[in-house]
Amino acid sequence: MPGLRSIIALAFVLAIGFLLVILSCALYYNWWPLLVVATYVLAPLPNALCGRCAGEDDILSDYNAGALDTGRFITGMFIVTGFCLPFVLAHAEVITIPAMVMSIAGGILVYGTIITYTHFFADQGDEF
Repeated sequence: MPGLRSIIALAFVLAIGFLLVILSCALYYNWWPLLVVATYVLAPLPNALCGRCAGEDDILSDYNAGALDTGRFITGMFIVTGFCLPFVLAHAEVITIPAMVMSIAGGILVYGTIITYTHFFADQGDEF
């Protein structure tokens, strides 16, 4: 069972990830890599909304897997956008290559923290 130390470590890694994204903007005097943060914020929303619409938690409603799959697809689009947007900005020479590397490294840390948190702290439920 994960405890307080793991939560503190995950918070530290998350803070480093956001710091890398902010430094990729501030060090190179270009704030375009900050658009990646919008994908961090928007990525979990489709899963939450479509999971609620799917009715998997309600006893009386029908289960709709199509809505859940749509939410996962849109979440996947946001995650891929979060990784590929710095590549596109660097290719268009809007940002520099070091800013791209720092932004992608920050994205890897942020998404890795989210995945690790959901893996360790997800409610597994009682299995019979």
